[in-house]
This record gives sequence, C-alpha cells and structure tokens, in this order.
Amino acid sequence: MAHRFSIIYGTAWKKERTSSLVRSAILAGFRAVDTACQLKHYREDLVGDALQQIFETSNIKREDIFIQTKFTSISGQDRQQPIPYDPSSTVAQQVKSSFSTSLRNLKTTYIDSYILHSPLDTMELTLEAWRVLCELQDKGVVKKIGVSNTYDVRILEMLEKTGGRGAQIVQNRWYEGNGFDKEVVNYCKERDIQYQSFWTLTGSPGLLGSPDVTSLCKQKRVTPAQMLYRLVQYWGIVPLAGSTNEEHMQDGVEAEQIQLAAEEIPRGLSSMVWGTRVH
Repeated sequence: MAHRFSIIYGTAWKKERTSSLVRSAILAGFRAVDTACQLKHYREDLVGDALQQIFETSNIKREDIFIQTKFTSISGQDRQQPIPYDPSSTVAQQVKSSFSTSLRNLKTTYIDSYILHSPLDTMELTLEAWRVLCELQDKGVVKKIGVSNTYDVRILEMLEKTGGRGAQIVQNRWYEGNGFDKEVVNYCKERDIQYQSFWTLTGSPGLLGSPDVTSLCKQKRVTPAQMLYRLVQYWGIVPLAGSTNEEHMQDGVEAEQIQLAAEEIPRGLSSMVWGTRVH
C-alpha cells in the first residue's frame, strides 16, 4: 500500500510515556511514526504496544500506518542498556539482529522504512550495513530504505554508486545552525528522495519568530508552529513532530490544510532559508 502523509510523529525522548503518546498521536490523525532500536533515546517496544492496541480497538489497520525505525550502530548505543546485537559480530550481522528485534518490538512482519541512524565510523562499514538494508528490501520485509544524520552528499552518492542503490529517504536536522541543510535538500529534490526534517521548530527560533512568519500567521489565522510546518511541506519536506500535547498534535496534523500559494510566501522568507535559489 502506498502511504500518503505530510507529517511524522517522532517518538524520541518519550520514555515510559511513549505508548500513550503514540496512541494519542494516531487518534489525532498522524499516520506515520518514527522510532529506533536504541534504548538510549527510544522505546521501540512501547511504540509496538501502542500500535497493537490501536489496531485491536479501532478501525485503523496495520497497512494504514507508515512505521519507520532505524539501525543504530554501537557508537550511538548506551552500553549500560541492552543492545539489540552482539557488538563483536560483523556489522552485517548487527543490522540483521537489530532488524529482527525491531520486528518483534513493533509486532509486525514488515517495516515501511528502515534507515541507518547515521553513517558508521568508516565508509566501508557504512556500505556493509547499507547492503544489508538492500537485501531486506529485496526480500520485501522493508519497503523503503534510507539514512539519517547524513550531511555530506558524497556519502549519499557513494551509497548510490557503490552500495547497490540510492537512499529513498533522508532524515536530517533542518535548522538555522546548519543553514537549513541546503545541499542535501537540493540533492534529494533532484533525485526524488523523501527528505524528512527534525529540529524543525526548536532549532529555528529566528525563523519561527520572524516578521514574515508572524505576518503569514495573522493572514491565515494559524499558530507559528503550524505555519512553519506548512512552509516546509510546501518546500517538499516532511517534518517530524514530537509534541506531547494533544492540542499541538492536532495542530500539526492540520497544518497541511493551510492554503498557501507561491505568491503568498515573502521573498525575504525564501531568501532567509534558501538564499538566492527559489524553491
């Protein structure tokens, strides 16, 4: 089933509240959920519990929800907590073991999107992990594959040229501190790769509070958060939203409904984000 969604519920840092918050997010209208097999920042198992409860008590089915999870290499794991693989095994075996754990945690037979949480320590190891993702996709147990925290397009080019196939999803910080990740965003646009953003709100207080965004909010009678989500959607980006407030969850889901035409976006705003290039 082809999923259509314009915003993803992010589950990082939710800890023991993960299950209740995921249920609230789905009932508010989210149809995509992001997690990782990494106890340091995520409770993937509680995401699975929440989704199972939703499927059992509502008309929402597994195929209605886009589930995205990640392989996290040892450098991103907390060794004081259980790790979903033997750190002494090969990277390929680590990915396979972590994926099996994710299937159990999420109580599913397939994953809609499986991504590397970040490039590994070397390009050789990154390619080793990537080839396993390609194998899983070929077997049909993963629908899309991608990478996160990848800010060098040369890595994306290597995956495409040497790794067997290119990424179909890139999930990065999109914020003022990295110049809105222009090079990677443009790379993704040119290749029809879905670009997902995190830190979209918290990382860009200058953009969120800019006169242009404030003016648009007044015109459309929406909140600054809704307007920024709508802007990134207009620019072809799928934002992650991790609100713990049910009203804000609803605001995020409804952002896509804001009518926004090219001529309504101030040139100064586009220039602030993209420079001289018009998106």
